[in-house]
Amino acid sequence: MSCKQLIRLAFWPFRAWLGRAAAGLAAVTLLPSVALAQKAEPVARGLDHPWAVAFVDGRFLVTERPGRLRVVEADGRLGPPLQGVPGVAAGGQGGLLDVVTDSGFAGNRTIYFCFSEPGFGGNSTALARARLSDDRSRLEQVKVIFSQKPKVASAMHFGCRIVETRDGLLYLTLGERYSRKEDAQKLDNHLGKVVRLTKDGAPAPGNPFLGRQGALPEIWSYGHRNSQGATLAPDGRFWMHEHGPQGGDEINVPEAGRNHGWPVITYGENYGGGKIGEGLAAKAGMEQPLHYWVPSIAPSGMAFLTSDRYGPQWKGNLFVGSLKFGYLDRIELEGGKVVRETRLLQGVGRVRDVRQGPDGLLYLLTDEDDGKLVRVLPQ
Repeated sequence: MSCKQLIRLAFWPFRAWLGRAAAGLAAVTLLPSVALAQKAEPVARGLDHPWAVAFVDGRFLVTERPGRLRVVEADGRLGPPLQGVPGVAAGGQGGLLDVVTDSGFAGNRTIYFCFSEPGFGGNSTALARARLSDDRSRLEQVKVIFSQKPKVASAMHFGCRIVETRDGLLYLTLGERYSRKEDAQKLDNHLGKVVRLTKDGAPAPGNPFLGRQGALPEIWSYGHRNSQGATLAPDGRFWMHEHGPQGGDEINVPEAGRNHGWPVITYGENYGGGKIGEGLAAKAGMEQPLHYWVPSIAPSGMAFLTSDRYGPQWKGNLFVGSLKFGYLDRIELEGGKVVRETRLLQGVGRVRDVRQGPDGLLYLLTDEDDGKLVRVLPQ
């Protein structure tokens, strides 16, 4: 490592403090791993780069990035790949990505999944709806209800997290595809956006750009980079996090029509050094993150804990996986602000997804050749 690189690394914490001070963000305390409710129990092994887990019929529905969707039995046995999954543009960060069950799954057996969809000019993030067959062997009535525009020749930055709101709408996060980051500031495309849709894929009523000339009506917020974590907070608000470049991973709570700044402002910098955009961390008319990480933790997966399974101190906490460092980040909040972080399960693997199960426990997926589904047990 060069002397210049060593100086840059040493300066990261001070730069982060300066950025918080300039933006008026509260400083947080990152504590070391502590011996609280952090025993990891493997439920299943042998998954090929699993990306998302949903809960169906007392079992687990898991996506594998190369393009497979399979049921994992309660005892950890892997079922065969489901039939009916559309072809995906597998490679790089692309493939079969998020999956969620419909709020009415018990009656309609509907699921939603997103994937990198091949097509003319490249690929893009697509959202599909399907029915899971009664015997859990195949997908039926598969329909792509939304496809990101334009398609781009890239294997990077698909975003692709799905969240259903309490009023039955769908949020979908969309990456800016890396090579097209400037398009995150333009409203005539879906790159670097969050979209809000009906369950048929139409623009949701009340979207901020409905009827605005030159703007796509599905857009909810813009100026995002690459969000691989999103969830609904206990109060019903939509939360997400997104990858920064080199530093500057962010937690955001997007509101209608707001511009989150990428790539004009960021707390990160170019890979190898150098400014991005205007080289600023804040600018009028652009939203500040609720929280950010410098250096990057490479966040993926995101869930609020609403159960009492781990005791009162954990209830209401936010949990985020770290791909880069292989731990689960427990985030404590007060007044909607991050006040403390604690690293849990260090060494568990590249945490790709974090979900609360029907039993109130947290479940993780590790993004590896021999990926694991892990249950977090109370101490």
